[in-house]
Amino acid sequence: MNNRLKKAFVWGIIGAVFYFLLSHHIVFVGSTPKLLKKSRLTLEYTFFSTQGKTNESILGVDELREDGIGELLVEMGKMSEAELDRLIEKYEE
Repeated sequence: MNNRLKKAFVWGIIGAVFYFLLSHHIVFVGSTPKLLKKSRLTLEYTFFSTQGKTNESILGVDELREDGIGELLVEMGKMSEAELDRLIEKYEE
């Protein structure tokens, strides 16, 4: 009985980690990881690094833009609010 409880606990932890990965983007802004909630459960762009990418190319990814990566970049000081508004307008045309 004790062995079955341990197995259930381990599978529960594995399921919780998998669900977390399905429901969050882990965005590396520089060397700092930030969490961004996904709008739908998927493994696409679970891990994303902004290093070496322009703000325009980052916001060009529909999933990340819709989930609020622009606001995260503004918060981290990587872009201004005016630049975010300009790029959002460009991609939503």
